[in-house]
Amino acid sequence: MAKTTSPRKRQPSLGRALIVEDDPLLALNLEDALMAGGAEAVVVCESVASAMDELERLKPDILILDVHLADRDDGWAMAELVTTLSPRPPAIIFSTGAPERIPDHVAQLGAVLAKPYDPAALIGVLAKLQRKPGLLGRLREALAS
Repeated sequence: MAKTTSPRKRQPSLGRALIVEDDPLLALNLEDALMAGGAEAVVVCESVASAMDELERLKPDILILDVHLADRDDGWAMAELVTTLSPRPPAIIFSTGAPERIPDHVAQLGAVLAKPYDPAALIGVLAKLQRKPGLLGRLREALAS
């Protein structure tokens, strides 16, 4: 089930965020940190299945992804899909208790936060994270040059 929150106060916007996390307490803490950090909207999903439905609707600028969820143990496949198909993929942060289990080529798609971590650290990571263009974006750049 997805839940949408509106911003509480005016700040520079982080854009729209999609949190895919099956731990309700951590999801709430991440949502609060993003809203305090200036997110325009935050949607929380507890499974890959519900997050896939939200991806098209929300078109997130940020994707916080727990890679070991109740419905999938390879949640990083969503990150691969998003970066391959989107001309402007979201900034990706993997949130996991087992960072060593994320394949190297997948971990390079974003930043990795090892659980447990302070949700406020999320904003610092987002500030440093540079968006990498997806496959379509790279093709457009190649064709334009």
